Amino acid sequence: MAMILSSFEIEKAVRIIKEGKVIVYPTETFYGLGANALDKKAINKVFYIKKRPINKPISILIPDITWLERLVEEISPYAKELIRHFWPGPLTLVFKAKETVPSNLIASTGKIAIRISSHPLTQKFVKKLNLPITTTSANLSNNPPPTSIEEIDQEIKNKIDAIIDGGKTKGGLASTIIDVTTENLCCLRKGAIRLEDILKITGLKIY
Repeated sequence: MAMILSSFEIEKAVRIIKEGKVIVYPTETFYGLGANALDKKAINKVFYIKKRPINKPISILIPDITWLERLVEEISPYAKELIRHFWPGPLTLVFKAKETVPSNLIASTGKIAIRISSHPLTQKFVKKLNLPITTTSANLSNNPPPTSIEEIDQEIKNKIDAIIDGGKTKGGLASTIIDVTTENLCCLRKGAIRLEDILKITGLKIY
């Protein structure tokens, strides 16, 4: 059974992730499943816990934008504009991944989905950890994502190591996902950031 950690126990959560284990943590939308995104065994645990098909990539959170250089091949000018306007926040950008990124994280697609969370507790946690972590919703695949620790499926609670209790999250729409590897923008998921606002910033067509 997962231990419940308060907002004052971030150091414990950091140690758990560095041990290759899995936690649940709050984001600005829903609670997410977190594991070291550079550890293939920890990533596999997330797929197992969530019952997620292994051909579906998992998005990540990074501590700050300096991590992009370690993880992605290229940051286009319009990607930089989107980052400047919408990070931290619920906008996930898909880049071409460096070869050093774990293949199971990106499901051998060659692309990696990244954002920086605007949730203050999670920001503090990820910066303290100083590693990228997975950020897929803390639900069994195809089930509703949880907005509180009470809504987390018992099957998941039995398989994870800890939960950071951040209270009720906002819910609503998940992060918008935009592929920035193509000449024009490709929307992979509509979400909390409106496409109209993205269009205003970049002036590019969105497919």
